[in-house]
Amino acid sequence: MTDKQSSLAITLVSEILATDQLLRNKLTRILPAGMEISHFSVLTHLAYTNSEKTPAQLAKVFHVTKGAMTNTLNKLEWAGYVHIRPDWDDARRKMVAISPAGRQARNSALSAIEPIIKTLVDEKGSDDIRAAIPVLRDMRLKLENGD
Repeated sequence: MTDKQSSLAITLVSEILATDQLLRNKLTRILPAGMEISHFSVLTHLAYTNSEKTPAQLAKVFHVTKGAMTNTLNKLEWAGYVHIRPDWDDARRKMVAISPAGRQARNSALSAIEPIIKTLVDEKGSDDIRAAIPVLRDMRLKLENGD
């Protein structure tokens, strides 16, 4: 890698990490009381897929350990945001689904987040945002696949 390429790569990674940190800080402050970004992410995934998932499937989707996902799911269950039941075909597994309260909590969180996202998109412009998404997605997929 040339010095220019190395500098470009370092700048890109630095910007992604800084953006991630700033966005996480802002979202943490505006999410409903007691809700963490990980909770919102899991609720959003369950609402979007509209199907039950195993804790292992969720751990894989979010690139976390099963233990970390179990901890998140326990908190969500305690809050009444998810239902966790045994898998009727394999008693060793559990199945997780979003509850009506979880859907409502996710929608409330989304309402709190939307003004921030709208401002960012309005200021940068839809065309620039659309152009950035494939690049970021490709980078994520390469990292997921270990390339």
